[in-house]
Amino acid sequence: MTSSGSPAVNALRAEWIKLTTLRSLWITPLLALVLTAGVTAAVGAALGGKDHNITDDPGVGVFYGLNFGQAALTCFGILLIGQEFNTRMIGTSLTAVPRRGRLYGAKLTLGALVGLAVGAVGTAGAFAGYAASVPADWDGPAFVRTAVAGVLYQTLVVVLCLGTTAVLGNLTAAMGLLVPTLFLLSPLLGGVPGVRRMVQFLPDRAGQYALRYVDDPQIAYGHWTGLLIMALWTALAAYGGLRAMRRAK
Repeated sequence: MTSSGSPAVNALRAEWIKLTTLRSLWITPLLALVLTAGVTAAVGAALGGKDHNITDDPGVGVFYGLNFGQAALTCFGILLIGQEFNTRMIGTSLTAVPRRGRLYGAKLTLGALVGLAVGAVGTAGAFAGYAASVPADWDGPAFVRTAVAGVLYQTLVVVLCLGTTAVLGNLTAAMGLLVPTLFLLSPLLGGVPGVRRMVQFLPDRAGQYALRYVDDPQIAYGHWTGLLIMALWTALAAYGGLRAMRRAK
């Protein structure tokens, strides 16, 4: 039986089938949603009237759960292509879609769309969960920027991780690089005097600054610029992944 539609659409459809049939793939975006919105709601209910760190800057409180949700998004981005590298199924995928750029583009498109959906629902849930316990200003340019950045940040995390995994060509190597960098190295080094000036240009640090309401005089750029810096890192990873896919044997 032949499938209808353009080759690009068929490749994207095949990636969607993989996503919906492999539990390790579809469960991670759902987990990201639960953590992003659920942890924020729980922390807001427990500490909203006690911890000024999550009330002085509403962006910190709203996206408190994102620190946990992005762990699942990181794994999702890695698994989208890394799982096929480690199981040697990438050869089968290339047999079905011989044009490597098309296969890679389908994975990137699916990853970005899922990340966008998780970002939109997770951000809405985080705002709702926070507002249920903590009064905040939900009007003005800071609110709009924070909400938009929350959606785009989660999309960029998925694409960044997918592209980096394609460059490395190995799921284990990608996990070993991305998980410590995003959750240990970057936050820890951000508190070291003298090193913070460099760390602020790492993708996760720059992207998360766009989520803040309040300006930080120690950050060398504006909030929107932070999101742009993360987008540039993501574009570099995506392009590197394409080059690696085309060279892979």
